[in-house]
Amino acid sequence: MEMRLPKTDKKRIIIIGGGFGGLNLAKSLKGTNFQVVLIDQYNHHNFQPLLYQIATAGLMPDAIVAPFRNIFNKQDNVFFRMARVEKIDSDQQRVETPIGWAKYDYLVLATGATTNFFGMDKVERHAYTLKSIEDALELRSALIQYLEAAVSRTDVDENECMHFVLIGGGPTGLEMAGALAELKKNEIKKGYPDLDNDRIKIHLVEMGSELLAPMSDESSQKALAYVREMGVKVWLDTAIEDYVDGKVVLSNGTRLETPMLFYAAGVTGEAPEGLRQAKMARGNRILVDSHTSVEGYDHIFAIGDIAAMPDPETGHPHPQLAQPAIQQGKYLAKYIKKGCPADYPGFQYKDLGTMATIGKKKAVADLPWGKFSGTFAWLMWLFVHVMSLVAFRNRINVLVNWTMSYFSTHKKYKIITRSPRMISEPQEEVAS
Repeated sequence: MEMRLPKTDKKRIIIIGGGFGGLNLAKSLKGTNFQVVLIDQYNHHNFQPLLYQIATAGLMPDAIVAPFRNIFNKQDNVFFRMARVEKIDSDQQRVETPIGWAKYDYLVLATGATTNFFGMDKVERHAYTLKSIEDALELRSALIQYLEAAVSRTDVDENECMHFVLIGGGPTGLEMAGALAELKKNEIKKGYPDLDNDRIKIHLVEMGSELLAPMSDESSQKALAYVREMGVKVWLDTAIEDYVDGKVVLSNGTRLETPMLFYAAGVTGEAPEGLRQAKMARGNRILVDSHTSVEGYDHIFAIGDIAAMPDPETGHPHPQLAQPAIQQGKYLAKYIKKGCPADYPGFQYKDLGTMATIGKKKAVADLPWGKFSGTFAWLMWLFVHVMSLVAFRNRINVLVNWTMSYFSTHKKYKIITRSPRMISEPQEEVAS
């Protein structure tokens, strides 16, 4: 069955994935003589760097999402279809989905990356991740339900602690640790006065020797000092090995009992089936040339987290961050509009710097013109993230919420909207 799309004589560009790369590519093709078809399993773009704010009750989902049909309502050459691409047939130049197949003249993979559990099946079953709005809402619901259940317990041992365990010392793990520490200090202490706040322990586990490994040593050390100052127990040179009977098993032999296990320790590329000739790089990323072309194929490209484009200076692929994806999307639009000439200049990544926030007035920033920390870095982080949001309404929404949060420690969105899986699954595992 053929996918229902308007008939056209224009060349068709199919973009798989509406993340930073796919979104900026589609927007950059506005006014061109191409029919652009964006396919994504969700009907919205979500601003992943702020998902942790949803998970910790700081923002509502509509603050960081924008429906694709709203984004492209004034771009009449873009057509959105909600589906998951199951297979690519490069011989027939078409993609196959549950809602039908569609032919392409140009195909762009912007499918991003998913969580890599490195074969730890039990960790994968029980851990909470943060890749989508659904993940954030599930984590928020589990967190609030955990607190509500703790208040109601009558069998509490006076020495028992409530452990929150976060795996991965990159930006996501660090931001979650800082947000939970602030939640403990302010919201839990005031909102749950009959809960012993001192028993709540937050653990951040990192298998490497430092936090924020891709950033400078100065920023890494500053981030470590900030998060420890906030009361987070940091485990460096320590990995997670298993999750058994409701306990996190660490490589140093420590076992921490918790139903609240958060995992952000690795990602792996997520590409549809069918690209048999494509060469894969580390992390299941597709190797591409300087024009973002997938080796071995004509008119098939990959951008963003799924793509591994070696940097001419270092030889290493560009980092799996928003900026490389955004810049590659804009570059590819220009390249396709020029007709994909072989002598067209290759993509050159402009490093605009890296930032991470640990909490209110606590952030680190490595920028081309200097390294910063504290309040100034936090204000820069705030500005960059607000301006990067897709819709103007979203920027106002987030700015208002953050302004209110600055003068108040009260979290407004402590709402359970999911049925968390944390209570029943460990029992089922023991029974099996």
